[in-house]
Amino acid sequence: MSKRLQNKVALVTGAASGIGFACAKRFAEEGAAVVGLDLKASEHWDEIASLTNNNLFIEADVTSLAAQQAVVAQAVETFGSLDALVTSAGIGDAGPVHMVDEDAWRHVININLNGTFFSTKAVLPQMMEQRSGSIVTIASCEGVVATEGGSSYNASKAGVVNLSKNIAIDYGRMGIRCNALCPGFIETPMFDSVLNQDFMKEVKADIMAQTKLGRFGEPVEMANVALFLASEEASFVTGQAIVADGGYIAGHSHGIVEMMGLT
Repeated sequence: MSKRLQNKVALVTGAASGIGFACAKRFAEEGAAVVGLDLKASEHWDEIASLTNNNLFIEADVTSLAAQQAVVAQAVETFGSLDALVTSAGIGDAGPVHMVDEDAWRHVININLNGTFFSTKAVLPQMMEQRSGSIVTIASCEGVVATEGGSSYNASKAGVVNLSKNIAIDYGRMGIRCNALCPGFIETPMFDSVLNQDFMKEVKADIMAQTKLGRFGEPVEMANVALFLASEEASFVTGQAIVADGGYIAGHSHGIVEMMGLT
């Protein structure tokens, strides 16, 4: 059976760890030539190299349009095309509005939203020339339904969701699809840095309680969704915010069904 991304070329930002690395690995497993982009090289990138000789890891800053355009040019020169983009680079800083200083706000917006804008802007000319391509932006369930204290992060991810819809509207006529993947709480280095602090124990437990599957997600589970969206299996899927959060934003639980014996 042929692999789902055989003869395809995929660019993954934030590819050194977490969801980005998981996407790069899954895409390589499914036959793609993979170009990974991050601020510094991944100590785990050898896992990608063991799956395919068709791979590059390039150190670049997603907040620089010129840097991303150079990465795209190198990818196309090396592999001849660019068929998929996953924009996984991001950070998780936030707070209530009156407590977020201007520099912190700009930093989150610059990486999460501007970085995604620059990534898509860099790949679109090649995809327009090909008249094909799939863009998977990594947003968040918190870009669909906000959570307390998340002003800058939630705003940045909501921006990614609507940016993705605009790309789908504007470029669908050229055979280019764009969807926002909106993860819930996934066990990544960013998750660890925020929720595994001692003072966050009760918050972490409450988030777990509101995640209807009763566990946090794994990066590979997000990579599997991204793989579907990048593949021809999703050929009629575009302009969507695909939430993969274990049911976190499905609604509220108050213990009522447990009182009725559902355990």
